[in-house]
Amino acid sequence: METSLLIFIPFIFAFLLSFLLTPISIAFAKRFDLIDDPQKNKHVKVIHTKPTPRAGALGISTALILSSLLFLPLDSHMKAILLGVIVLTVLGVLDDKYNLHPYIRLVVMSIAALLPIVSGIGIAYITNPFGGIIDLSHPQISFFLFGEMRTIWVISDFFAFVWIVSLMNFVNLGAKGVPGQLSGVVGIAAIIVALLSLQFSADIAEWPVIILASILSGAYIGFLPWHIFPQRIMPGFGGSTVAGYVLAILAILTTTKVGTLLVVMGVPLIDTTYIVIRRIIEGKSPVWGDKSHLHHKLMQLGLTQEQTAFMYWGATALLGAIALNIHAADKLYTILGVTIGLGGFFLWFKTRSK
Repeated sequence: METSLLIFIPFIFAFLLSFLLTPISIAFAKRFDLIDDPQKNKHVKVIHTKPTPRAGALGISTALILSSLLFLPLDSHMKAILLGVIVLTVLGVLDDKYNLHPYIRLVVMSIAALLPIVSGIGIAYITNPFGGIIDLSHPQISFFLFGEMRTIWVISDFFAFVWIVSLMNFVNLGAKGVPGQLSGVVGIAAIIVALLSLQFSADIAEWPVIILASILSGAYIGFLPWHIFPQRIMPGFGGSTVAGYVLAILAILTTTKVGTLLVVMGVPLIDTTYIVIRRIIEGKSPVWGDKSHLHHKLMQLGLTQEQTAFMYWGATALLGAIALNIHAADKLYTILGVTIGLGGFFLWFKTRSK
């Protein structure tokens, strides 16, 4: 298969599936009352003004799973990844219906994160931004289970677990908020990961990463026409956590380019970091939402919901282009630059609001 087709064909297939399945998700949400009604859900972070179906994860995840089954080998890694997608989608639908407690969601998310780790996906090393490699493959604990020798890479598996769970939560908290924001940001971020892996396409081991990233991008871009303002369906908790889950795994698989994804998703991730730190300092729970995210502030400055979504897309694309062309040390400086820039904006906004 020509390398360019590794991106194009899976992307188009997942795009069409997601686009065609989303109206079914809308009908399902209406049939089973998976509706976010701002008159009943009066949470301060809510910005939509009319009842809107949730459960967008149903169409997205179905497109992701079917496309993966068609274009990727169903090995132990892929089985574990897709099982995690199913777990998170079911969790998302239940949350759309019953608004589960955040700590119940966290437990189930942790279970989903453990599935790919048990299958052997872990962060064996990370690139030191100041030169060299940091080896995380030791210590190792070996034992017999079900007649086979199995090994736990303690630090590697721990870092992978923290990374996957953290990115799911940060994407859920910071990458959604206005119509079209999540689907556009994830679609762009996933295609950046695919392009990064394409640089190493001479290594056949990178092909599944390219294909899965393309499928993820297609599934969320296919959802976008239904999600953009005025949105006809919301991605829900499942839509955001599936995105964070698969992106986190892709970053591990593509020669462990965790730093690249941190740069690409820099704006929503750093925004969320600031919010979580502020909530903890104020003695509040870090998992309960409020109206202090970047997208809220942009709209308070006069941007429309559409313009706010475009701002996030543009920032993701710009940082993605930068990430594709810089080395580890430069990625660290880029992350620091975004952190300082957002911090300055929040400080200016707070001063302006007084």
